[in-house]
Amino acid sequence: MTALVTVGLDGSKESLAAVGWAATAAVLREVPLRLVHVEEWPTTPEVPLPYAGTVAERAESLLRDEADRVRKDHPGLEVLTERARGRATEELTAAANEADLTVLGSRGLGGVRGFIVGSVSLAVVGSARRPVILVRAEGASVAPEGGIVVGVDIYHPCEALLAFSFNEAARRGIPLRLLHSWTLPASYGYAAVMDPGIGAELGGHLLGGLEDLVEPWRKRYAGVDVAATAVVGSPAYQLVEASQTAQLVIVGRRSRKLPLGAHLGHVAHAVIHHSPAPVAVVPLT
Repeated sequence: MTALVTVGLDGSKESLAAVGWAATAAVLREVPLRLVHVEEWPTTPEVPLPYAGTVAERAESLLRDEADRVRKDHPGLEVLTERARGRATEELTAAANEADLTVLGSRGLGGVRGFIVGSVSLAVVGSARRPVILVRAEGASVAPEGGIVVGVDIYHPCEALLAFSFNEAARRGIPLRLLHSWTLPASYGYAAVMDPGIGAELGGHLLGGLEDLVEPWRKRYAGVDVAATAVVGSPAYQLVEASQTAQLVIVGRRSRKLPLGAHLGHVAHAVIHHSPAPVAVVPLT
């Protein structure tokens, strides 16, 4: 792995927004920014040499123009450019595995709040061994005063998720909200209806578990404003709701080896598709 931030660039307005976001991330990390453009091959039909040359020239021009723009906006930032040829999913995943962080653009869905992820971005998010952030086009509704929202499952190891989240909050100097969502087990049946205190007792217990999980990180990052919350409801729904007033949403992804390729859990999938804010997906063990 190399200490740098990688961004996929294809000339779309979403990828241009991703470049801006990635440049800021690189500055905060004090590492170089790498712009990667992938020419799909061999899935594109074979083309005459003169046309292929035009495609190459356009790619070079795009990389050069964006690199110049970033250098102008962020004097002193080292900007690298790279052209790759092959399947975009494979090339971008390989690039992501070599970087601290990878940023990709995501297509907007007209006036509907949220975004749809292209197959390439979704495949990279599901396969990369390092964190990937998905960014909407410029002008998307993101709360400028919001903080970072993190979905935490206290029942599974999440050290990588917490490390990434606290580091981001510390670098950006913004509040961090850790959210654990839960529902009352079906085994409680009518007992919960007859005695609402049962739910309150369980919620308090879960909050205590979340606080215990977070306490070492609070001490390590004493300057970070942290709030831990346990709420009743679907984790996917609660995170999407919380994303409406966030600058960044962070979720974990557990590695699953499936015959049909990478897999995202339903919570990560829902947040990726419906959050108006950028979404970071952190691989977990």
